[in-house]
Amino acid sequence: MTSNNQHLVSAQAPKPLYAQIKETLRRHIVDGTWKEHARIPSEHELMASFGVSRITVRKALSDLTHEKLIFKVPGKGAFVAKPMPFQELARLQGLGEAMSSLGFATHNRVVSINTVAADAATAEKLGVPPGSPFTEIKRVRHVNREPISLDVTYVRRTLGERLAREDLATRDIFVIIENDYGIALGHADLTLDAIAASAGIAALLRVPVGTAILRIERLTWSAEGEPLDFEYLYCRGDAFRFRLRLDRN
Repeated sequence: MTSNNQHLVSAQAPKPLYAQIKETLRRHIVDGTWKEHARIPSEHELMASFGVSRITVRKALSDLTHEKLIFKVPGKGAFVAKPMPFQELARLQGLGEAMSSLGFATHNRVVSINTVAADAATAEKLGVPPGSPFTEIKRVRHVNREPISLDVTYVRRTLGERLAREDLATRDIFVIIENDYGIALGHADLTLDAIAASAGIAALLRVPVGTAILRIERLTWSAEGEPLDFEYLYCRGDAFRFRLRLDRN
């Protein structure tokens, strides 16, 4: 990096200087410009490159360390860690949407698409009588070719029959529903807990049986207040993280 980076940050920009520097450094990491375990420029080099103070550089590096994108070795400097993708829980996004903004490649392996009779819990979530026919869609989500979650999605059969004809290997269901079907999403209700990976989940996510897995139960509503999509997301904690910012007021 050279002093040419000074034009990449501006005190007049909406984001603080440290955040602009952090985003620039993050891009170098997630797009592969800086490989895993590569040494990143020193604080002094970054100060000269961006034309900012040491405290600004340290704040940017501190955030990258917190995000586990870099790690520090005393006396030697900071180095690129193995990138770990993350998603903000405070935003209602599909995985592909969230990962593309961070520079991560995604794809899905569709395990199965079946018509099933709704059990009592699922029927209650989607507002239909128990035993009603639902479409169940199982997908293993991959980020940078590594499986990070098993998503089990339940939708009403009329919607499921349309989704079954779509390219679910490369597209998010949320994007299809909004962009192709013209149904605006409103909000989602989430419940999180941890479970031990069963043999089936372990095989799909390539982890040992019994590994702790984060399970997210998510019910997504349309902007009109209709329950659309009920899911169980089984996520690997060692390969993927969720983040959430909570304000006091």
